[in-house]
Amino acid sequence: MKYDYLIVGAGLFGSVFAHEMTKKGKKCLVIDKRDHLGGNVYCDEVEGINVHKYGAHIFHTNDKKIWDYVNSFVEFNRYTNSPIANFKGELYNLPFNMNTFYQLWGVKTPEEAKKKIQEQVDELGIKKPANLEEQALSMVGKDIYEKLIKGYTEKQWGRKASDLPAFIIKRLPVRFTFDNNYFNDKYQGIPIGGYNKLIEGLLKGIETKTGVDFFANRGELESLSDRIVFTGKIDEYFNYQFGKLEYRSLDFQHELLNISNYQGNAVVNYTDTETPFTRILEHKHFEFGNQKKTVITKEYPKEWKEGSEPYYPVNDKKNSEVYLQYKKLEDQKRDVIFGGRLAEYKYYDMHQVIGSALQVVKRYS
Repeated sequence: MKYDYLIVGAGLFGSVFAHEMTKKGKKCLVIDKRDHLGGNVYCDEVEGINVHKYGAHIFHTNDKKIWDYVNSFVEFNRYTNSPIANFKGELYNLPFNMNTFYQLWGVKTPEEAKKKIQEQVDELGIKKPANLEEQALSMVGKDIYEKLIKGYTEKQWGRKASDLPAFIIKRLPVRFTFDNNYFNDKYQGIPIGGYNKLIEGLLKGIETKTGVDFFANRGELESLSDRIVFTGKIDEYFNYQFGKLEYRSLDFQHELLNISNYQGNAVVNYTDTETPFTRILEHKHFEFGNQKKTVITKEYPKEWKEGSEPYYPVNDKKNSEVYLQYKKLEDQKRDVIFGGRLAEYKYYDMHQVIGSALQVVKRYS
């Protein structure tokens, strides 16, 4: 059987592309090497709780069209991301705002908070930040950096903050209002009933196959369609001929607890260096659950290696140069569309992945 499109990867990019092209009368086959659809937004249901299996996914966007688009498949709730930072047992609100500054210094007015930060910045006298550590210190001073940035960042990247490029932290949200809403976006929420409902809506009536490894059956699969949409790792597609691109990976340790409420918040970041994980998620709070039990997930960052899941591209100078070599090969391939975080070696939020897929559909329609 011939298809118009073989779509490799059933995450958001592949699912949106398949949905839109099917509406236009194209025949699509979506395959995924995992045993489920949905890519990293997939949820496991445990004791009536939708568990974000591959880390927290909080939908947020300023784009009304994309917000209306996702809500046409599933209604989103009013969840607002307001993480808490735990530094050696001390609790602080995130992002940095007047609550945080009061918790740190007892200051009660924006003027006092600005003065305190400015005093610390001036004391350090960093004129040209050469790395992430200096960049952060020159923006928020010593107290915020040491308690809320340094440990978390070093765990996340597996490198000293002084060895990381300054650009990673060029934008630090600092608010002089009592506002714990992490995102500035106008629209924010979680699908009621979990992300699987969104994926099911997108892929309704479309042929899908899970547990299919594209690279194990490449020749046979490529012969099924006129054009391929590839959402996996671009370096793997081209047989690593310019070397392997680097990623950060994560280990998720999920625990079912026989209590109704573990931490009172969906996301608590552990910002000290000694705690090995970066954060604990409590999934029921994403959907305001009142189940008798709860599921928590500890996130342990690690270097990506063969066999582990690639999550975050390491967009430093060295990797960017390697990616550009692969991009040149991609540009020569007329019968393959590369899309999504891994294929474009780019950090995407969910709304950006959906927007990118919709743009690609327009281009090929």
